[in-house]
Amino acid sequence: MGTPSTAAAEPFDPEGVQWQRVSPRLAAARRTVLVAFWGPMALVALGLAVWLTWWIALAAVAVAALVGWQWWLIGRQVPAWGYAERDDDLLVRHGLLFRSLVVVPYGRLQFVDVEAGPVDRRFGLARVQLHTASTGTDAAIPGLPPAEAARLRDRLAARGEARLAGL
Repeated sequence: MGTPSTAAAEPFDPEGVQWQRVSPRLAAARRTVLVAFWGPMALVALGLAVWLTWWIALAAVAVAALVGWQWWLIGRQVPAWGYAERDDDLLVRHGLLFRSLVVVPYGRLQFVDVEAGPVDRRFGLARVQLHTASTGTDAAIPGLPPAEAARLRDRLAARGEARLAGL
């Protein structure tokens, strides 16, 4: 039996697992979306405050504080993403306050998607989406370089097919 701190970490950090991290560019991509969404609202509120009344400036300050907090939060969340390929399954973990570890057995994979929106493409990123036989256990790995996303897609698809053939 391990120490209390070791026992608490075991559900989210299995022994002997080498975690692969997502690209740090994911933080820049998410921060770009954050500023693109909230920036115009803050500018409008600030402009209205100058022309109309001072209390609208409070809305601009509140939006700026929210953006600052989300900016900081994105910087903490991105390094928490990780994935690991094991012999029989893929592990995907994320989250700091609300931690999550998803174990996807290769034999349950139905198909694997690689997706990249305009912001992802601008930052040289892609997202691998796993679809399983159960809709509740789908998992995704955002923030991968496109070459790694394609490699992971092909590897997972091959492993999934091999496990299904063995059933």
